[in-house]
Amino acid sequence: MTTPRRPAQTPPTVRKAVVPAAGLGTRFLPATKATPKEMLPVVDKPAIQYVVEEAAAAGLDDVLMVTGRHKRAIEDHFDNAFELEQALAAKGDTVRLDAVRDPARLADIHHIRQGDPLGLGHAVLCAKHHVGDQPFAVLLGDDLIDASENLLSEMLEVRERYAGSVVALMEVPDEQVHLYGCAAVEPTGEDGVVRVTGLVEKPAREDAPSRYAVIGRYVLDPAVFGVLERTPPGRGGEIQLTDALQELAADGTVHGVIFKGLRYDTGDKADYLRTVVRLACARDDLGPEFVAWLKEFVAGFEEGTGAGRLAA
Repeated sequence: MTTPRRPAQTPPTVRKAVVPAAGLGTRFLPATKATPKEMLPVVDKPAIQYVVEEAAAAGLDDVLMVTGRHKRAIEDHFDNAFELEQALAAKGDTVRLDAVRDPARLADIHHIRQGDPLGLGHAVLCAKHHVGDQPFAVLLGDDLIDASENLLSEMLEVRERYAGSVVALMEVPDEQVHLYGCAAVEPTGEDGVVRVTGLVEKPAREDAPSRYAVIGRYVLDPAVFGVLERTPPGRGGEIQLTDALQELAADGTVHGVIFKGLRYDTGDKADYLRTVVRLACARDDLGPEFVAWLKEFVAGFEEGTGAGRLAA
């Protein structure tokens, strides 16, 4: 089935992004006992800064962070730090001064607290009054998209062509489908763009409609708010965004962009460590020295000489 394109008209321009950041980060305890998981460093920047940089690069200059208790560090990071900036300026340390100022200059950043941890769908619903009747993007902090990719910009273009909502899809192995919301899809006639006909939150392998998993990037029509308001708690007793999108998909108003680029997962400890290593290796200032050390370490570890140093 070929999806009809929207009638020719000027679509609303997407300018707002919502970044849910109210989770407890229990998989990273005890590090997240007093530090928000979103503030854990990925090389030398907190994970959430990569997400805001991605939104800004796609032209989204209004960012709402949905936070919770004990998340004040996120607000502070994206605020000005007068004393620190003054000290760095006095030293003439312009490199670090720019690094400190950059987060506050990325976008017009707002904060709201979710209150009760009722799931991703509820976190998105908390943005209703800020977003209003405009389409908006949602970026999840556990998924980092490489800065060389244009996934979010592509999704915004698809939204302009087809209207409705757009989700990012990535093909995953059978053994991983239970970790994601998975989509049933049909072609649109456009390469890399599909129409989503159904969604299932974290299905068993045998129940998955496909191996196309929804990753943490969405461009949502404001109609999603009305659906979320009447969506009952689903899997895990939480209001699932997937359930709301399933209702919208039944009306033919959800499309998917199939992403085949570089994505980094910071959702658990092993993936987080892999992300840090990969991004460090890609850095011009750190990569050559770090890669050389890493090769030496791995060679020694495989020979057994590195194990003792690791334990020490």
